Amino acid sequence: MFYYLLWMLALLCRSSAADESSVRDADIFPSSPEIERGSTLKLFCVLGKHLIPHRNASHIIWKLNHELIAQENYNVVNETVSSVTIHNFTYNKAHVKCFIKYLGKEQLLVHAEVKSGFPPDTPGNISCIYYFNVELACSWTSGRQTNLTTNYTLYRNMMKDGRVITPNVAGSSCQSKAESCSFRYPNTPYSSSFCFQVKAENVLGEALSDCIPIALEKIEKFEPPEILSVQKIAGIKQLLAVTWKKPKKILPSQGLNCRVRYRNLYSNSSETVPVTPSSGEQITSLNLTGLWDSTEYAVAIQCISVESKFWSEWSREKKASTEEKAPSEKVDLWRVIESSHSAGNRSVHLMWKLLNHFPPPGRILGYRIQYFPENSAALKMMNITTDKKIILLLNEEAYIISVTAYNSAGDSPEATLRIPSTDEKTSQIIETVRTFTANEEVIVEWMASKSEVTRYVVEWFEDLETDPFRRSWQYISNSTNWRTSKKTFKPFICYNISVYPLYGNKVGAPYSVQTYIQEKKPSEGPMADTGIPGKNEITIKWKEISKDKRNGFISNYTIFYKPEGGKELNETVNPDVLQYRLKSLQANTQYTVHIMATNEAGGTSGEPKTFKTLKFNKEDIIFIAIPVGLSMLFLLVLWITCILKKRMFKNVCWPDIPNPAESIAVEWPVDASMNPFLKGVTSEDKTIGGLEDVSILEPCFPEEHENLLLMNRENHVSEYTDINTKDMINGDEKIPYSEEHEAAKHLSPSMPYTITDPDIRSQVLSTLIPAKKIQPLEMLEDDLHESQRTSHQNEENKGEVLNLPDLSEKAVFNPYLKNSVNTREFLISENLPERSKNEPKSQSTAISPFQQNIVGQSYVTLDMFGLATAH
Repeated sequence: MFYYLLWMLALLCRSSAADESSVRDADIFPSSPEIERGSTLKLFCVLGKHLIPHRNASHIIWKLNHELIAQENYNVVNETVSSVTIHNFTYNKAHVKCFIKYLGKEQLLVHAEVKSGFPPDTPGNISCIYYFNVELACSWTSGRQTNLTTNYTLYRNMMKDGRVITPNVAGSSCQSKAESCSFRYPNTPYSSSFCFQVKAENVLGEALSDCIPIALEKIEKFEPPEILSVQKIAGIKQLLAVTWKKPKKILPSQGLNCRVRYRNLYSNSSETVPVTPSSGEQITSLNLTGLWDSTEYAVAIQCISVESKFWSEWSREKKASTEEKAPSEKVDLWRVIESSHSAGNRSVHLMWKLLNHFPPPGRILGYRIQYFPENSAALKMMNITTDKKIILLLNEEAYIISVTAYNSAGDSPEATLRIPSTDEKTSQIIETVRTFTANEEVIVEWMASKSEVTRYVVEWFEDLETDPFRRSWQYISNSTNWRTSKKTFKPFICYNISVYPLYGNKVGAPYSVQTYIQEKKPSEGPMADTGIPGKNEITIKWKEISKDKRNGFISNYTIFYKPEGGKELNETVNPDVLQYRLKSLQANTQYTVHIMATNEAGGTSGEPKTFKTLKFNKEDIIFIAIPVGLSMLFLLVLWITCILKKRMFKNVCWPDIPNPAESIAVEWPVDASMNPFLKGVTSEDKTIGGLEDVSILEPCFPEEHENLLLMNRENHVSEYTDINTKDMINGDEKIPYSEEHEAAKHLSPSMPYTITDPDIRSQVLSTLIPAKKIQPLEMLEDDLHESQRTSHQNEENKGEVLNLPDLSEKAVFNPYLKNSVNTREFLISENLPERSKNEPKSQSTAISPFQQNIVGQSYVTLDMFGLATAH
């Protein structure tokens, strides 16, 4: 309560000062309070003068961190000061904030950080270490954490007659905020009557420990001694001499005790030897005996005062080797024989290792290799190397090889090995080998066909390893199994393990197996190759996974395939199968396929690949192509035939029907040249004929009628002459008989037919009347009678030919009647002209008129002749 009164007085003083010159918004008191955990906190917020009179202390609100403090905890001291009271404050650290609230808005004015904690406990467990003329260091325990800033003071007092005397001199105390403090030289005088006391204090209080008496000689600790030398003595086996120097900064007239630690570098164990140095000497020596020959040792030393309880730290180790002796054991020798070269030579990879036994053979200086042909010992050759391997180039003979390790004291026993000749055959003594794991061990067992074989070599190496020198081996005696730790092999790696039988100095044929000590699923899956798909099947191919990514023995492959939008299917095959034909697929469908490789630990799938089956397969294409090809071939042959036989087909199926309007045998009226079937024949008086007067009958005559119509060339000329008059009219001129005869000669080769019926000849004659102009009926009848008389005369003189002039204006007979007679028969109107009464009866002087729709009449085609009739 007293502290709060002091804060109030300070606030009033500061408030009066703020009335004159302060321009701050507000102040908070106390600004950074530290209180006891669970106690009551009271804070004051003072408004700046410039906020008055618009705002006053009644507008102040308080928050603890982000939570609003209830208003019943507020107290308005005056118009500028507001206070808040918080009971049972248990936060380690919190922020109390002062806000001004005006017109519904909150404005932060000022805040204070509040800490709560505990008063310090009494320090205890005071201990010190004294480094002579260097440092006096003490430490203690502070008890419960105060969570507040706590200061410690270490007092070095004097004890006299059981009373504590605090020296009033500088350097008798030291301050620290931690649980340790040190006095540095020269404030480190030696005395056996010191006592040490620690005081802890914070804002909530202080605590003072008792003064603990500590004699400096009891807490003395010095620097480790310095080893001067560790060395062997020539001619003395199993001994090392150690020499060291005492520490310099120690209490005078204090005795020392030391201990020497030594260990050989081939083991992790060590031994110690106690030593009491002479008090008057600075240099001390010790001989270490009973050591191993040719062995390197590491030596370290530490010392302690006879009165102190603290040993010095160990000195730095120093190494040395005992006197050497010749190696007592031969090396462990093995070989790898490569195939013969073209010249008959072969490479023998020779390798060896030292036997793991104690004591070790010491420092080996090198190895001596001697070899010679089995049948020629005098041809001995020698190599020296410091490595544990060598390559020998040997011919096809059998060789004996020996290896000796040597050092400064002598040589080891020889290790020998026989290399068989290239043509030497070795029998298979090992019948079977199997490997398995049990209790973190790898076990290799085998069976031999000969019981007298008692020594074997087990060789193992990684399957992907190509360097022969990286192979490992182990000699086995009197056993048909070998056990080793699983740590000897790497997991997920394929190993080749071989067992060689040894009999005498010969090495038999090995039996080899592959094994994984531990498996996991493959690192990657096979990549599918879909190839060329068919309609309902496809061949999926893939390659083996590389050995470094198999992580185990592949037990099978599974092909997963799925049609688009369908159910996934799968097929499983043996590990030696690298392609598979998927059948019964849907045609013209897209599929997704991937392949999973599986071993004992699981399976891994490769990347998916898509393919689409064909709509048609080869057979479908063949079935479609053959008919199409044959059809095209038939059409091609037909087209070629049509080209070659065009005229024949045309004459048979589409005969040429001459147009009489284009005939040059006679001249027709202009109007008569028009097609009578489309327009009718017209004259100055009336139209003659019409479509209604024409009927088309059967296209062809019977075969026997055709034969009657075809005659020889002389008959052609005779018949054509009959249908022409001797004095035929060509325009206004008459064609002489001689010219008609000459024209017939020229036309006779192209005359394909003759007309044998007299009535037809008469009708043809009547149609050949020139028609440039419609003539009177009387003139037409006279001309017709004249032509009939000429026709009768021509029958008696067969063989003469009608000779027609040029085709320009003169009528030339056109060879059309054969086709017309064979293929057409028309029904003609009764408007045809009647025969003259003066015509002779022997010629069928009267032409019976054509009658409509009467079959069997002789006819001529209307499109060949223009019929002109006048009434």
